[in-house]
Amino acid sequence: MPLVAYKDLPTFERLREEGSAILPKGRALAQDIRELHVGLLNIMPDKALAATERQFFRLIGESSQVAQIYVHPFSLPELERSDEAKTYISQHYETFDQIKDQGLDALIITGANITDPDLTKAPFWEPLQEVIDWAWDSVASTLCSCLATHAVLQFRHGQKRRHLGEKLWGVYPHRTIDRNHPLVQGMNTIFDVPHSRFNDISREQFEKAGMRVLVASEHAGVHMAVSADGFRLICLQGHPEYDTISLLKEYQREVARYGSKELSTYPPFPQNYFGRMHAAPLEELQKQMIQGKTAPFPASINQDTLENTWRDSARAIIGNWIGKVYQISHMDRHIPFMDDVDPNDPLGLKTAA
Repeated sequence: MPLVAYKDLPTFERLREEGSAILPKGRALAQDIRELHVGLLNIMPDKALAATERQFFRLIGESSQVAQIYVHPFSLPELERSDEAKTYISQHYETFDQIKDQGLDALIITGANITDPDLTKAPFWEPLQEVIDWAWDSVASTLCSCLATHAVLQFRHGQKRRHLGEKLWGVYPHRTIDRNHPLVQGMNTIFDVPHSRFNDISREQFEKAGMRVLVASEHAGVHMAVSADGFRLICLQGHPEYDTISLLKEYQREVARYGSKELSTYPPFPQNYFGRMHAAPLEELQKQMIQGKTAPFPASINQDTLENTWRDSARAIIGNWIGKVYQISHMDRHIPFMDDVDPNDPLGLKTAA
């Protein structure tokens, strides 16, 4: 079933215009189909707030054919926001107190654009800990994206991220390490994932934290790891939610920053992203910009000329995740981890072994 538009959130209309099936709340209530409630803690900066929201809503909405899915966005008041963003959040988002009162079946925590390796300086440091601690006891499964992964590895396991020295960004091939895990069932053993980050948690660090690495890349490192029980905490370092043009927009911003002298060196291309047809116009743009001339970004580089080699794998992972959340959460609606499910082995992995 589709997402349920239970509130007046602009994302629902945007997705409907794209062709996504969005179910009005009245129709949802009239059907005898179980509900699934997924929280989205959006801690992205203002410029990326709505885009990140749409990306995750889209993936979640494509993930299940057996549930009416309600997505509950919320943020953290400690984050510095513009007046416009504050208004948007107050109109369309819920509070953490409301989230705790109504409960969730699953939770997604987005990344954030913070390059400093020391996350204890971030304004969300303590409130984010509160959310993750609550979710560990109250939610069937929590999926952390990029910086959220780095934060939980530090404050729950003492594993601090390290700065890479330069930005890792592009689209990289990954290999499925644990092919029998339910989250990667039905997937290719090799698939692409976008990355965009300055910091990294190594495979050794994940394993020291007692986590199981499911997907990794020779160049980009670990993409996905899960808690020892296999499900309650899922950590991603890549960005499978990215749109086809997400890296393009990021590259355009970097070029603009170079033009305004915020950057002293011209930004490198995202790896494995632009094709051969893009090389000549991008190299000409670079030449013009380095010479101090004003030049428009090549119009030939757009949604229609870029390839997306990661969407299917992203849908598969989120679909497998939502499916398992649905199975576990609807055994007993009062709490996700009930008497007949072992909280240390909710998927029955140890039993199956």
